[in-house]
Amino acid sequence: MIIDGLTIKKMFVSGCESMINGKEELTNIDSTFGDGDHGVTMEKISKVMIKKLNNLENNMDLHDFFDDLGSDVMGVNGGSAGPLWGTFISGMALGINEGVKEVKVEDVKKMFKYALEELCDITTARIGDKTMMDSLIPAVNSMQKANGTLEEVMKAAMDAAQEGAKASENFISKFGRAKSYKEKTIGTQDAGAVSMKYFFKGLYEGLDRESCK
Repeated sequence: MIIDGLTIKKMFVSGCESMINGKEELTNIDSTFGDGDHGVTMEKISKVMIKKLNNLENNMDLHDFFDDLGSDVMGVNGGSAGPLWGTFISGMALGINEGVKEVKVEDVKKMFKYALEELCDITTARIGDKTMMDSLIPAVNSMQKANGTLEEVMKAAMDAAQEGAKASENFISKFGRAKSYKEKTIGTQDAGAVSMKYFFKGLYEGLDRESCK
């Protein structure tokens, strides 16, 4: 199937709206061992993305669009979230050839593969460190293994992200303010992992089921 700019827009706007809808939960989680501002920060990032995404049209260069979108996110104030998410979004451009205006399912998988690789270049966090990576890495790995339609690929990613966020409650925080609490952080999910879970949930829910067949 061919995935055009409108389909991309619907997916990513839905992903952002999902994170905004989870603002209260994200704030509550981050208030336990962090600064309590994660929900607010993710709302800011989501709104910056939605504003840019609303200008995405079918005839636009998707490589340049994601590169620019990541740059916009990079400038959001709110600790490490802006640089991390900005790198993640910009990294998606590496999975798209310059000048391309439509992509296929395999290209979407490449977008997320390169996005994760770019993120791994700027952080040592991996699964088990109680960060956004606890959701992101399983989600991207599941995408690469999944075959079939875009809906099937994104469903695999959503399910893996949800499982990853849930698993993060079993880990000890190793990054940020929460790391000073050590074993006390066990039993609480990581806010970054949960926000990533919401993002993948929204991506899946934003799909037009008929066009995904």
